[in-house]
Amino acid sequence: MSAHGDAAAPHGSTGTKAERTRELLADTALRMFRAHGYDATTMRGIAREAGVTTGNAYYHFAGKDAFVHELYRRVVIEHRVRTQSALIAGGSLADNLRRALTIGVEVMAPYHSFGSTLLGTALRMDSETSPFSAASRSPRTDAVALMREVVDASARVPGGRPGERLPELLWLAYMGVTLFWVLDSSPDTRRTALLIDGAAPLVGRMVSLARIPIGRSLAADAIDLMDRVRTAGALREGQE
Repeated sequence: MSAHGDAAAPHGSTGTKAERTRELLADTALRMFRAHGYDATTMRGIAREAGVTTGNAYYHFAGKDAFVHELYRRVVIEHRVRTQSALIAGGSLADNLRRALTIGVEVMAPYHSFGSTLLGTALRMDSETSPFSAASRSPRTDAVALMREVVDASARVPGGRPGERLPELLWLAYMGVTLFWVLDSSPDTRRTALLIDGAAPLVGRMVSLARIPIGRSLAADAIDLMDRVRTAGALREGQE
């Protein structure tokens, strides 16, 4: 398919010429990833398919890994938009979380065939494509904000510090589901669907414990641990 084929049309038609070129390159790369896989797709091939020079492609994206980061950004945006319309105001946290997790997997579904490659890219120590990297701060903030919307839409969620930090903890749970999904080779990733259906009520029950003294203590311990890990990571980044 040439650069003038229907699938190579830019994701958005507004913005400056540079912005349109960047969108065109991203759309082309992600389409080629889906069609041919990550390893078989090259920067030269992306540039040729998009109808730009290879140098121009590298001007907008440093390499294929940069397209992975763009994919993460787009997935978060679509996930958030679709989930917002699916949440039930006053519903249970378990039901709203299940909806959010299910939609997240649905949004990622077209890229499952090269999910292990994406995982390998994201897990490299020097990778900016990792959801935990400094370069991913913006989409990570949006993803946590999505979980805040899940919490806000749900009834009987804890207040105070546990309630304040709950969205971040739910995002970490979503990262766990994503890892399971990447490695899930069952037909139509059915095992991931089973995991979500079972985990969402379990998380809901665990969160409800934060409304009683012993549960609040456990929640505080979990938050303290998360903060210690985060601080250690920030110190490491500052030393590099």
